[in-house]
Amino acid sequence: MEILLYGLFGTVLGFVFGFLTHKSKQSKKIENAQRFAEKIIENSKREGEAIKREKIFRAKEKFLELKSEHDLDLLNKEKKINNACKRIKNKEDSLKNEFKRNKRLNQKLQDQIKALDLKDEVLMEKERELEKIKQKQVLSLEKVSGLSVDNAKKELLEALKIDVKGEAMAFIQNTIEESKLTAQTEAKNIVINTIQRIGVEEAIENCVSTFNLENDEIKGKIIGREGRNIRAFEAVTGVELIVDDTPETVILSCFDPLRREIAKLSLQKLVSDGRIHPARIENIVQKTNKEIGEEIIQVGRQTIIELGIKSIHPELVRIIGKMKFRSSYGQNLLRHSKEVAKLCSVMATNMGLNTKTAKRAGLLHDIGKVAKEEHEKTHALLGMEWAKKYGEKADVQNAIGAHHDEIEMTSLISPIVQVCDAISGARPGSRRQASESYIKRLKDLEKVALSFKGVRSAYAIQAGRELRVIVDSEQMNDDRTAELSYDLSKKIQTEMSYPGHIKVTAIRETRVVNVAR
Repeated sequence: MEILLYGLFGTVLGFVFGFLTHKSKQSKKIENAQRFAEKIIENSKREGEAIKREKIFRAKEKFLELKSEHDLDLLNKEKKINNACKRIKNKEDSLKNEFKRNKRLNQKLQDQIKALDLKDEVLMEKERELEKIKQKQVLSLEKVSGLSVDNAKKELLEALKIDVKGEAMAFIQNTIEESKLTAQTEAKNIVINTIQRIGVEEAIENCVSTFNLENDEIKGKIIGREGRNIRAFEAVTGVELIVDDTPETVILSCFDPLRREIAKLSLQKLVSDGRIHPARIENIVQKTNKEIGEEIIQVGRQTIIELGIKSIHPELVRIIGKMKFRSSYGQNLLRHSKEVAKLCSVMATNMGLNTKTAKRAGLLHDIGKVAKEEHEKTHALLGMEWAKKYGEKADVQNAIGAHHDEIEMTSLISPIVQVCDAISGARPGSRRQASESYIKRLKDLEKVALSFKGVRSAYAIQAGRELRVIVDSEQMNDDRTAELSYDLSKKIQTEMSYPGHIKVTAIRETRVVNVAR
């Protein structure tokens, strides 16, 4: 029992001892844990304080940085405001000074205006006095001279006018003399750049031919029974045959001169043969047409041989031959073209240009007038088109197309052809003019001359190429005569249209007559 008790006691003691031991261990653990926790807390506090101090430090740095920037910005703004205030103050001071100056100037100007007003009043008074004195002097001068102011002015103006006109005429005469002296040296430039003015009046082109008969009995044969012969003749030839009351004359009317020539030759053969009927008429016209075709080719060949032109297209040869039967303003087209070709050759030689090209262009410049039918194109452009078609050079084509300024000139041959064409057309007698227009132009020339004061008589001579004016020697002196010649030429140039130029000759004659008794 004691052993059991001792055992139980021992157990209890062991348990108590164990419990106490365990408790002490637990308390140590708790203490260790508490110390560890306190240590952690203390470390955390220290770290928190450090972080807090760091954050506060950074916040202070940021604050100081922002504050410095703000202070700098405020300083800049304050500087700007101060500068603006200074500028405003300076402007205000300058405006005040300007206002003071303007005020002084205004006062000064007002004083000057008052002084000027006073001077003006004084001057007006003096002017009135001078006007009175002037009127007194004018009256005294009028009494002395016996002339009024208006008459004196007129006489003075007339005297000045005469002096000025005299000087002007002297200057014009000197200029003309200088031009004559330098004309030879500048002839080439003048020919190329100027001499293109010409005015040619339109004339009616001849469209009828007259056929003379031996007697009027042949007219009946030409007309035929019930007019069958004349109808057949007109149908075959395309020419209108006019048989009127004109004795021993039949008129052939047609715009185509080639047809008119064929009809005239055919009619001549029919009249010579005496057999006139529709079948015979048709046969004769066919033969004549063939003969004319051969003659055209022969004339074309002879023309190019005469001018020394080579390598020309056969169709152009035919066209050149047809020119013989064409006319322009009454001027034979072939004769005109040959004349232009020769003039172009001479002018090109003097200018140092290609003579053969100029002669070729001059001969072919009017080939467009030989067109069988009416064309929308002008004869110059049509001729240029034919020249291109039949292989002519570009210079020749341009000269043909540009001789009436319808296209731009691209070579020196073109103005030469244009000038030579104008010279040939303007030559006296080259072109026929209607008698009415011719006589009217002569009368107009004389009328213009007689419209000038002091002209006693006027005569248009040299087919209107020269106008001779005889002045009254008592009304005009030599200087006034020269002035009249110049004024008359200018008036003719501005008021009249004429080919070429008109020479104006003013004649002043003085005669002294005495009789011996």
